[in-house]
Amino acid sequence: MKAWPIGTALVAAALLSGVANAQWLNQKLPSTPRLADGSPNLSAPFPRTADGKPDLSGVWEVVGDRVMPTDGRIRSKYVYDIASDLPGGAPFQPWAKTLHEQRQNGLGVGAPTERCLPHGIPDAMLTRTLPFKIIQTTGVTIILFEEFNNWRQVFTDGRALPVDPQPAWVGYSVGSWDGDTFVIRTSGFNDKSWLDAGGTPHTEALKTTERMKRIDFGHMQIEFTFDDPKTFTKPWSATVKFNLLPDTDLLEFHCDNEKWSEKPR
Repeated sequence: MKAWPIGTALVAAALLSGVANAQWLNQKLPSTPRLADGSPNLSAPFPRTADGKPDLSGVWEVVGDRVMPTDGRIRSKYVYDIASDLPGGAPFQPWAKTLHEQRQNGLGVGAPTERCLPHGIPDAMLTRTLPFKIIQTTGVTIILFEEFNNWRQVFTDGRALPVDPQPAWVGYSVGSWDGDTFVIRTSGFNDKSWLDAGGTPHTEALKTTERMKRIDFGHMQIEFTFDDPKTFTKPWSATVKFNLLPDTDLLEFHCDNEKWSEKPR
């Protein structure tokens, strides 16, 4: 993986304001299980809803597993390359491999987020310090993204995916349960978003499947599967771990692209 120098457009696009890890709220919620010293017990069993399903609700952030040599921050290896666990990387079609290499060599310059446009999926879930919140209800699960105040709807009322949708940044999603695993199927993406901050491309043919499994109160993993025959030679998957941020909530976050765009000459 390339070292991404601080000050590049990629860092501006992915991290924008240098928000600290601590959130604004520090409130001991009654729903949080606790150890004898009063601290959250993140290894406690996860909660269940009234119908017995695992409750995925909460504020989550991707696990940091790499110290960046440029600035010492802890980031996820997946934020710059969602296919980092695959030998040889993502199975690109030739055009996509060329485009991905160009974006990698350009250190992510030109990402849609430079213009305050939305992250794609799973890119929106991979930026540390800018978490996301899951709100699980009977007919729809909402995913709120702190960055740019964006959101997703995952419908669980039995509807099918739209046949000919208007292309959207985060697509259109339906969810169902496979035992204790929440399965999200999404299609109807536009071709403008990136799968990660490193520039993994896709087309409007992209279909994703997310398998969310809450391990215990404080830990969740998501297997992302990407199926886009116009971009990849075969479907492929990546499994990413997430930690719960207990006793806190999201911050308001607005994008000001004037801070990051090139000044007129």
